[in-house]
Amino acid sequence: MTRRDLARISGAAALMARRQAKAAPAKYASALDGLENKVDVSTFDPIAFTLKLHDEAPLRLTFRATDRKQALAWQKQLRPKIVELMGGFPEKRTPLGPQTLEVREFPGYRREKFVFQSRPGVGVLGYLLTPTAGKPPYAAVISIPGHGRGVDDLVGIDEKGQDRTVKVAYQYDYAVQVAEHGMAAVAIEPMSFGCRRDPRTIARTLDASVCQPTAGSALLLGQTMIGWRVYDIMRTIDWIETRPELDAKRVGCTGCSGGGMATLFGAAVEPRIKAGLVSCYLNTFRDCVMSISHCIDNYVPGLLNWAEMYDLAGLVAPRPMFFESGERDNIFPVAASRASFARVKKMYEVFGVPDLTGQEVFEGPHGFSGKLGLPFLAKHLG
Repeated sequence: MTRRDLARISGAAALMARRQAKAAPAKYASALDGLENKVDVSTFDPIAFTLKLHDEAPLRLTFRATDRKQALAWQKQLRPKIVELMGGFPEKRTPLGPQTLEVREFPGYRREKFVFQSRPGVGVLGYLLTPTAGKPPYAAVISIPGHGRGVDDLVGIDEKGQDRTVKVAYQYDYAVQVAEHGMAAVAIEPMSFGCRRDPRTIARTLDASVCQPTAGSALLLGQTMIGWRVYDIMRTIDWIETRPELDAKRVGCTGCSGGGMATLFGAAVEPRIKAGLVSCYLNTFRDCVMSISHCIDNYVPGLLNWAEMYDLAGLVAPRPMFFESGERDNIFPVAASRASFARVKKMYEVFGVPDLTGQEVFEGPHGFSGKLGLPFLAKHLG
Protein backbone atom coordinates (compact mmCIF):
# COMPACT_ATOMS: atom_id res chain seq x y z
CA MET A 1 0.00 0.00 0.00
CA THR A 2 1.37 3.39 -1.00
CA ARG A 3 1.48 6.57 1.07
CA ARG A 4 -1.13 8.00 -1.27
CA ASP A 5 -3.44 5.07 -0.47
CA LEU A 6 -2.94 5.62 3.26
CA ALA A 7 -3.72 9.33 2.94
CA ARG A 8 -6.88 8.53 0.95
CA ILE A 9 -8.08 6.06 3.61
CA SER A 10 -7.27 8.50 6.42
CA GLY A 11 -9.17 11.31 4.67
CA ALA A 12 -12.21 9.12 4.13
CA ALA A 13 -12.22 8.08 7.78
CA ALA A 14 -12.04 11.69 8.92
CA LEU A 15 -14.91 12.65 6.58
CA MET A 16 -17.08 9.83 7.94
CA ALA A 17 -16.32 10.88 11.55
CA ARG A 18 -17.41 14.44 10.78
CA ARG A 19 -20.66 13.23 9.21
CA GLN A 20 -21.39 11.01 12.19
CA ALA A 21 -20.72 13.91 14.55
CA LYS A 22 -23.17 16.09 12.62
CA ALA A 23 -25.76 13.35 12.62
CA ALA A 24 -25.40 12.66 16.37
CA PRO A 25 -28.33 13.98 18.37
CA ALA A 26 -27.75 16.95 20.66
CA LYS A 27 -27.09 16.15 24.31
CA TYR A 28 -30.30 16.02 26.33
CA ALA A 29 -30.48 19.08 28.59
CA SER A 30 -33.91 19.08 30.21
CA ALA A 31 -37.61 18.36 29.81
CA LEU A 32 -37.92 21.61 27.86
CA ASP A 33 -35.75 20.40 24.96
CA GLY A 34 -37.45 21.25 21.69
CA LEU A 35 -40.13 23.30 23.42
CA GLU A 36 -38.18 26.52 23.81
CA ASN A 37 -40.43 28.36 21.37
CA LYS A 38 -43.51 27.53 23.48
CA VAL A 39 -42.34 28.81 26.87
CA ASP A 40 -40.29 31.62 28.35
CA VAL A 41 -37.24 29.58 29.35
CA SER A 42 -35.91 32.39 31.57
CA THR A 43 -38.79 31.88 34.01
CA PHE A 44 -37.35 28.46 34.89
CA ASP A 45 -33.95 29.91 35.93
CA PRO A 46 -33.72 30.08 39.77
CA ILE A 47 -30.50 32.13 39.70
CA ALA A 48 -32.19 34.81 37.61
CA PHE A 49 -35.11 34.74 40.05
CA THR A 50 -32.90 35.19 43.13
CA LEU A 51 -30.82 37.94 41.50
CA LYS A 52 -34.03 39.81 40.74
CA LEU A 53 -34.98 39.50 44.39
CA HIS A 54 -31.55 40.82 45.35
CA ASP A 55 -32.06 43.86 43.17
CA GLU A 56 -35.38 44.46 44.92
CA ALA A 57 -34.02 43.77 48.43
CA PRO A 58 -34.71 46.64 50.84
CA LEU A 59 -31.17 46.98 52.28
CA ARG A 60 -32.82 49.07 54.98
CA LEU A 61 -29.57 49.97 56.72
CA THR A 62 -27.24 50.34 53.75
CA PHE A 63 -24.81 53.25 54.03
CA ARG A 64 -26.38 56.60 53.16
CA ALA A 65 -24.49 58.94 55.50
CA THR A 66 -23.03 62.17 54.17
CA ASP A 67 -20.91 63.16 57.18
CA ARG A 68 -19.03 61.51 60.04
CA LYS A 69 -21.76 62.13 62.63
CA GLN A 70 -24.37 60.39 60.46
CA ALA A 71 -21.91 57.59 59.71
CA LEU A 72 -21.30 56.88 63.39
CA ALA A 73 -25.06 56.86 64.03
CA TRP A 74 -25.47 54.41 61.14
CA GLN A 75 -22.87 52.07 62.62
CA LYS A 76 -24.70 52.08 65.96
CA GLN A 77 -27.82 50.85 64.16
CA LEU A 78 -26.31 48.29 61.82
CA ARG A 79 -23.71 46.64 64.09
CA PRO A 80 -26.19 45.14 66.60
CA LYS A 81 -28.43 44.07 63.72
CA ILE A 82 -25.53 42.09 62.20
CA VAL A 83 -24.86 40.43 65.55
CA GLU A 84 -28.56 39.53 65.80
CA LEU A 85 -28.65 38.07 62.29
CA MET A 86 -25.53 35.98 62.99
CA GLY A 87 -27.39 34.44 65.92
CA GLY A 88 -25.95 36.51 68.75
CA PHE A 89 -23.20 35.63 71.22
CA PRO A 90 -23.28 33.97 74.64
CA GLU A 91 -24.08 36.39 77.43
CA LYS A 92 -21.47 34.87 79.73
CA ARG A 93 -17.92 34.05 78.72
CA THR A 94 -16.71 30.85 80.31
CA PRO A 95 -13.11 30.37 81.55
CA LEU A 96 -10.62 29.84 78.72
CA GLY A 97 -8.68 27.07 80.48
CA PRO A 98 -5.64 27.74 78.23
CA GLN A 99 -2.99 25.06 77.80
CA THR A 100 0.33 25.07 75.95
CA LEU A 101 0.92 21.80 74.09
CA GLU A 102 4.26 22.37 72.40
CA VAL A 103 6.94 25.03 71.89
CA ARG A 104 9.47 24.99 69.03
CA GLU A 105 12.10 27.36 67.74
CA PHE A 106 12.49 28.23 64.05
CA PRO A 107 14.77 30.66 62.21
CA GLY A 108 13.14 34.03 62.80
CA TYR A 109 10.29 32.99 65.09
CA ARG A 110 9.14 30.83 67.98
CA ARG A 111 6.07 28.63 67.49
CA GLU A 112 3.80 27.63 70.35
CA LYS A 113 0.88 25.24 69.93
CA PHE A 114 -1.94 25.96 72.38
CA VAL A 115 -5.60 25.24 73.09
CA PHE A 116 -8.40 26.98 74.97
CA GLN A 117 -12.13 26.60 75.50
CA SER A 118 -14.24 29.04 73.48
CA ARG A 119 -17.46 27.97 75.19
CA PRO A 120 -18.41 24.89 77.26
CA GLY A 121 -17.40 21.78 75.34
CA VAL A 122 -15.87 23.71 72.41
CA GLY A 123 -12.10 23.55 72.10
CA VAL A 124 -10.01 25.86 69.89
CA LEU A 125 -6.50 25.00 68.73
CA GLY A 126 -4.04 27.66 67.70
CA TYR A 127 -0.41 28.49 67.00
CA LEU A 128 1.37 31.54 68.34
CA LEU A 129 4.26 32.61 66.12
CA THR A 130 6.40 35.19 67.90
CA PRO A 131 9.19 36.92 65.94
CA THR A 132 12.68 36.70 67.39
CA ALA A 133 13.41 40.23 66.17
CA GLY A 134 12.05 43.25 68.00
CA LYS A 135 10.91 43.50 71.59
CA PRO A 136 7.67 42.48 73.30
CA PRO A 137 4.88 43.23 73.68
CA TYR A 138 4.22 42.50 70.00
CA ALA A 139 1.24 43.48 67.92
CA ALA A 140 -0.83 40.32 67.46
CA VAL A 141 -2.52 39.38 64.18
CA ILE A 142 -5.22 36.71 64.40
CA SER A 143 -4.78 34.61 61.27
CA ILE A 144 -7.65 32.49 59.97
CA PRO A 145 -7.40 29.97 57.11
CA GLY A 146 -9.84 29.55 54.28
CA HIS A 147 -11.30 26.24 53.13
CA GLY A 148 -8.66 23.54 52.91
CA ARG A 149 -6.49 21.68 55.41
CA GLY A 150 -6.99 24.27 58.11
CA VAL A 151 -4.49 26.14 60.25
CA ASP A 152 -1.52 23.90 59.38
CA ASP A 153 -1.48 25.56 55.96
CA LEU A 154 -0.69 28.92 57.59
CA VAL A 155 2.19 27.89 59.83
CA GLY A 156 4.53 25.86 57.62
CA ILE A 157 3.22 22.33 58.22
CA ASP A 158 2.80 20.03 55.21
CA GLU A 159 0.29 17.25 54.46
CA LYS A 160 2.37 14.73 56.44
CA GLY A 161 2.58 16.91 59.51
CA GLN A 162 6.20 17.79 58.75
CA ASP A 163 7.84 21.21 58.63
CA ARG A 164 8.23 22.77 55.20
CA THR A 165 10.41 25.62 54.02
CA VAL A 166 8.58 26.47 50.78
CA LYS A 167 5.39 28.54 51.06
CA VAL A 168 2.76 26.67 49.05
CA ALA A 169 0.20 28.31 46.75
CA TYR A 170 -3.27 29.49 47.86
CA GLN A 171 -2.48 30.37 51.50
CA TYR A 172 1.33 30.74 51.33
CA ASP A 173 1.83 30.23 55.08
CA TYR A 174 0.57 33.74 55.80
CA ALA A 175 0.92 33.35 59.56
CA VAL A 176 4.64 32.81 58.98
CA GLN A 177 4.62 35.90 56.77
CA VAL A 178 3.00 37.91 59.57
CA ALA A 179 5.89 36.94 61.87
CA GLU A 180 8.38 37.82 59.13
CA HIS A 181 6.85 41.31 59.11
CA GLY A 182 7.65 41.74 62.79
CA MET A 183 4.24 40.96 64.28
CA ALA A 184 3.08 37.98 66.29
CA ALA A 185 0.68 35.69 64.45
CA VAL A 186 -2.09 33.96 66.41
CA ALA A 187 -3.30 31.38 63.89
CA ILE A 188 -6.46 29.56 64.94
CA GLU A 189 -8.24 26.49 63.60
CA PRO A 190 -11.77 27.42 62.45
CA MET A 191 -14.65 25.19 63.44
CA SER A 192 -15.15 22.38 60.85
CA PHE A 193 -11.55 22.40 59.53
CA GLY A 194 -8.44 20.45 60.49
CA CYS A 195 -8.58 19.03 64.02
CA ARG A 196 -12.00 20.63 64.63
CA ARG A 197 -13.93 17.94 62.74
CA ASP A 198 -15.79 14.77 63.68
CA PRO A 199 -13.86 11.45 63.58
CA ARG A 200 -15.67 10.18 60.47
CA THR A 201 -14.69 13.25 58.45
CA ILE A 202 -11.13 13.23 59.79
CA ALA A 203 -10.82 9.64 58.54
CA ARG A 204 -11.62 10.73 54.98
CA THR A 205 -9.07 13.30 53.78
CA LEU A 206 -7.10 16.16 55.29
CA ASP A 207 -9.08 18.81 53.41
CA ALA A 208 -12.57 17.36 53.89
CA SER A 209 -14.54 19.86 55.94
CA VAL A 210 -17.61 19.29 58.09
CA CYS A 211 -19.09 22.69 57.22
CA GLN A 212 -22.26 21.34 55.66
CA PRO A 213 -23.77 19.46 58.63
CA THR A 214 -22.34 21.90 61.19
CA ALA A 215 -23.40 25.13 59.48
CA GLY A 216 -26.72 23.55 58.54
CA SER A 217 -27.28 22.62 62.18
CA ALA A 218 -26.48 26.19 63.20
CA LEU A 219 -29.19 27.45 60.86
CA LEU A 220 -31.71 24.99 62.31
CA LEU A 221 -30.90 26.42 65.73
CA GLY A 222 -31.36 30.02 64.58
CA GLN A 223 -27.61 30.61 64.58
CA THR A 224 -24.85 30.70 61.94
CA MET A 225 -21.40 29.28 61.35
CA ILE A 226 -20.16 32.82 60.77
CA GLY A 227 -21.40 33.79 64.22
CA TRP A 228 -19.66 30.79 65.81
CA ARG A 229 -16.37 31.58 64.07
CA VAL A 230 -16.55 35.26 64.95
CA TYR A 231 -17.11 34.33 68.58
CA ASP A 232 -13.94 32.20 68.43
CA ILE A 233 -12.11 35.31 67.22
CA MET A 234 -13.49 37.28 70.16
CA ARG A 235 -12.35 34.58 72.60
CA THR A 236 -8.94 34.55 70.91
CA ILE A 237 -8.62 38.24 71.80
CA ASP A 238 -9.54 37.28 75.37
CA TRP A 239 -6.65 34.78 75.22
CA ILE A 240 -4.29 37.42 73.80
CA GLU A 241 -5.15 39.63 76.78
CA THR A 242 -3.69 36.95 79.08
CA ARG A 243 -0.30 36.92 77.31
CA PRO A 244 2.22 39.52 78.51
CA GLU A 245 4.34 39.23 75.35
CA LEU A 246 1.36 40.36 73.24
CA ASP A 247 -0.13 43.85 73.07
CA ALA A 248 -3.91 43.47 73.36
CA LYS A 249 -4.32 47.09 72.28
CA ARG A 250 -2.71 46.30 68.91
CA VAL A 251 -4.71 43.33 67.63
CA GLY A 252 -5.16 42.78 63.91
CA CYS A 253 -6.92 40.10 61.91
CA THR A 254 -6.33 38.54 58.52
CA GLY A 255 -7.60 35.67 56.43
CA CYS A 256 -8.06 34.46 52.87
CA SER A 257 -11.36 33.32 51.34
CA GLY A 258 -13.40 31.87 54.23
CA GLY A 259 -10.78 33.36 56.52
CA GLY A 260 -11.40 36.69 54.82
CA MET A 261 -15.10 36.27 55.52
CA ALA A 262 -14.40 35.66 59.22
CA THR A 263 -12.03 38.64 59.28
CA LEU A 264 -14.58 40.99 57.74
CA PHE A 265 -17.51 39.93 59.93
CA GLY A 266 -15.25 39.83 62.98
CA ALA A 267 -13.83 43.32 62.47
CA ALA A 268 -17.32 44.64 61.71
CA VAL A 269 -18.64 43.71 65.17
CA GLU A 270 -15.52 43.51 67.39
CA PRO A 271 -13.93 46.93 68.04
CA ARG A 272 -10.88 45.35 69.72
CA ILE A 273 -9.69 44.46 66.21
CA LYS A 274 -7.68 47.57 65.34
CA ALA A 275 -6.72 46.73 61.74
CA GLY A 276 -7.41 44.03 59.19
CA LEU A 277 -6.43 42.45 55.89
CA VAL A 278 -9.25 40.73 53.98
CA SER A 279 -7.92 38.52 51.17
CA CYS A 280 -10.07 37.27 48.29
CA TYR A 281 -13.44 37.86 49.91
CA LEU A 282 -14.69 41.46 49.52
CA ASN A 283 -17.28 41.33 46.76
CA THR A 284 -21.07 41.59 46.65
CA PHE A 285 -23.37 38.85 47.84
CA ARG A 286 -25.12 39.23 44.48
CA ASP A 287 -22.06 38.38 42.39
CA CYS A 288 -20.45 35.70 44.55
CA VAL A 289 -22.57 33.56 46.88
CA MET A 290 -25.84 34.25 45.04
CA SER A 291 -24.39 33.53 41.61
CA ILE A 292 -21.73 30.86 42.21
CA SER A 293 -21.87 27.74 44.37
CA HIS A 294 -20.28 28.41 47.77
CA CYS A 295 -20.10 26.59 51.10
CA ILE A 296 -23.16 26.92 53.34
CA ASP A 297 -21.02 28.69 55.96
CA ASN A 298 -21.22 31.87 53.84
CA TYR A 299 -24.90 32.53 54.49
CA VAL A 300 -26.59 34.74 57.08
CA PRO A 301 -30.42 34.55 56.91
CA GLY A 302 -32.12 37.87 56.27
CA LEU A 303 -28.92 39.85 55.78
CA LEU A 304 -29.98 41.41 52.48
CA ASN A 305 -33.00 42.93 54.14
CA TRP A 306 -30.53 45.23 55.85
CA ALA A 307 -27.15 45.46 54.13
CA GLU A 308 -24.76 44.32 51.42
CA MET A 309 -21.19 43.13 51.90
CA TYR A 310 -19.63 46.57 51.46
CA ASP A 311 -21.74 47.80 54.38
CA LEU A 312 -20.00 45.28 56.64
CA ALA A 313 -16.70 46.81 55.59
CA GLY A 314 -18.11 50.24 56.43
CA LEU A 315 -18.65 49.08 60.01
CA VAL A 316 -14.86 48.77 60.37
CA ALA A 317 -14.22 52.45 59.59
CA PRO A 318 -12.37 54.47 60.72
CA ARG A 319 -10.12 51.56 61.76
CA PRO A 320 -7.56 50.61 59.07
CA MET A 321 -8.68 47.84 56.71
CA PHE A 322 -7.01 46.57 53.53
CA PHE A 323 -8.53 44.37 50.82
CA GLU A 324 -6.93 42.24 48.12
CA SER A 325 -8.39 40.28 45.21
CA GLY A 326 -7.03 38.03 42.48
CA GLU A 327 -7.51 39.20 38.90
CA ARG A 328 -8.42 35.62 37.95
CA ASP A 329 -10.49 34.70 41.00
CA ASN A 330 -13.28 32.47 39.66
CA ILE A 331 -15.47 32.45 42.78
CA PHE A 332 -15.22 36.10 43.87
CA PRO A 333 -15.33 37.93 40.50
CA VAL A 334 -12.85 40.77 40.43
CA ALA A 335 -15.21 43.29 38.79
CA ALA A 336 -17.56 43.04 41.76
CA SER A 337 -14.60 43.26 44.15
CA ARG A 338 -13.52 46.51 42.53
CA ALA A 339 -17.06 47.90 42.60
CA SER A 340 -17.55 46.90 46.24
CA PHE A 341 -14.26 48.50 47.28
CA ALA A 342 -15.24 51.73 45.50
CA ARG A 343 -18.19 51.95 47.89
CA VAL A 344 -15.96 51.17 50.87
CA LYS A 345 -13.56 53.90 49.82
CA LYS A 346 -16.42 56.44 49.79
CA MET A 347 -17.41 55.40 53.31
CA TYR A 348 -13.88 55.99 54.56
CA GLU A 349 -13.95 59.37 52.84
CA VAL A 350 -17.13 60.27 54.75
CA PHE A 351 -15.31 59.32 57.94
CA GLY A 352 -12.49 61.62 56.86
CA VAL A 353 -9.86 58.83 56.69
CA PRO A 354 -9.52 57.82 53.02
CA ASP A 355 -5.90 56.73 53.57
CA LEU A 356 -6.89 54.11 56.14
CA THR A 357 -8.20 51.72 53.52
CA GLY A 358 -6.76 50.31 50.31
CA GLN A 359 -7.04 47.57 47.75
CA GLU A 360 -4.61 45.45 45.77
CA VAL A 361 -5.79 43.56 42.69
CA PHE A 362 -2.96 41.15 42.01
CA GLU A 363 -2.31 39.04 38.95
CA GLY A 364 -3.36 35.59 40.01
CA PRO A 365 -6.23 33.27 40.94
CA HIS A 366 -8.08 32.89 44.24
CA GLY A 367 -5.41 32.99 46.95
CA PHE A 368 -3.36 35.08 49.34
CA SER A 369 -0.95 37.77 48.21
CA GLY A 370 -0.02 40.04 51.11
CA LYS A 371 2.37 42.10 48.99
CA LEU A 372 0.73 45.38 50.00
CA GLY A 373 -1.60 44.16 52.73
CA LEU A 374 1.00 42.87 55.20
CA PRO A 375 3.05 46.09 55.14
CA PHE A 376 -0.27 47.92 55.63
CA LEU A 377 -0.96 45.86 58.77
CA ALA A 378 2.58 46.34 60.06
CA LYS A 379 2.33 50.09 59.54
CA HIS A 380 -0.99 50.56 61.27
CA LEU A 381 -0.41 48.15 64.14
CA GLY A 382 2.91 49.86 64.83
